[in-house]
Amino acid sequence: MTDVISLSTRIAHLIDEASPDRAFILTDTNVAGIEAPLINALAGHKLVVGRPIIIPAGEENKNLEEVARAVAQLSDAGATRRSMLVCIGGGMVTDLGGFVAAIFKRGIRHINVSTTLLGAVDASVGGKTGVDFEGLKNEIGAFHMPLEVLADTLSFRSLPPIEILSGFGEVVKTAFIASEEMTLRVLGMSPAEADDDALAEICRFCRDEKLRVVEADPMEKGLRKVLNLGHTTGHALESLMLERDTPVPHGCAIAHGLLVSLILSNMMSELTQQWVSRYAAWLRANYKPLPFSCSNYERLWQIAIHDKKNSGEADSLNFVLLNAPGHPQIDRPVTRPRLEAALDIYQELQGR
Repeated sequence: MTDVISLSTRIAHLIDEASPDRAFILTDTNVAGIEAPLINALAGHKLVVGRPIIIPAGEENKNLEEVARAVAQLSDAGATRRSMLVCIGGGMVTDLGGFVAAIFKRGIRHINVSTTLLGAVDASVGGKTGVDFEGLKNEIGAFHMPLEVLADTLSFRSLPPIEILSGFGEVVKTAFIASEEMTLRVLGMSPAEADDDALAEICRFCRDEKLRVVEADPMEKGLRKVLNLGHTTGHALESLMLERDTPVPHGCAIAHGLLVSLILSNMMSELTQQWVSRYAAWLRANYKPLPFSCSNYERLWQIAIHDKKNSGEADSLNFVLLNAPGHPQIDRPVTRPRLEAALDIYQELQGR
């Protein structure tokens, strides 16, 4: 209970510092139950108005319909441009809630409180907000920096193992971007066995690394693109699985997409085969294979071509590649034959 009080006190202090005319809580159906003590504690704050805005849980609900419903509830409750939104939940909640904050009255302030490892290490940090549209990840969105990002690390204990794995997908991506030392540390970990101290350290490292990059390039004109390592194929795989009604958590798709990026880095850049093999072994040991084959390459290509990170050219995709851990390269064009060759190698390394 002390930890709930401590976190709610910190959030209340941030609300008081910002001096909104009123504050609103946005969460989802899963988090509303798990975080009931925190939400109830905040409900007593003098500026928190009405009942929480609760959206249905699940990536399939990260859409414009739920945005419209949340905006309507804010409007009906008398929210103004001086109001504030407190988003409590995982990456889906902070993506959608941040987008609501970005567009309501042309922008209101918001705070993100992450309740998942994925949210704490990536989704809630950096100001990217958005929703999915017609099967494409985050096709509609805006840059809108939160006033503050907090994490309820104690809530990680209630997460199913798959959610810890999802978080680690972004953790290992960040490690490869940052340094050889951190990459080796993460590849020496078993996500299922990471304790509270290890997860807290990981959260701090990933948050600080991402903020370092974002502060240098807030609108993703150059350096910030390194954070997309593994995401070109990862997002395509995530969208494909969603289309087939076999959804996988975002970070798990990124973990698989990262292997494709490392294979391409070995093919097109200076990354050694040893790094590809080391990561492939770690991926096999911790993640289930994704159910796709060469018959899906055409659809994966079409999904990736429409990804917002791509240049729009029909004959190549923009990838982030690595010369070595800690040495990423942005805007490397990858042709379809080269991507399909990398996917073939991916299938072999995963024992398919």
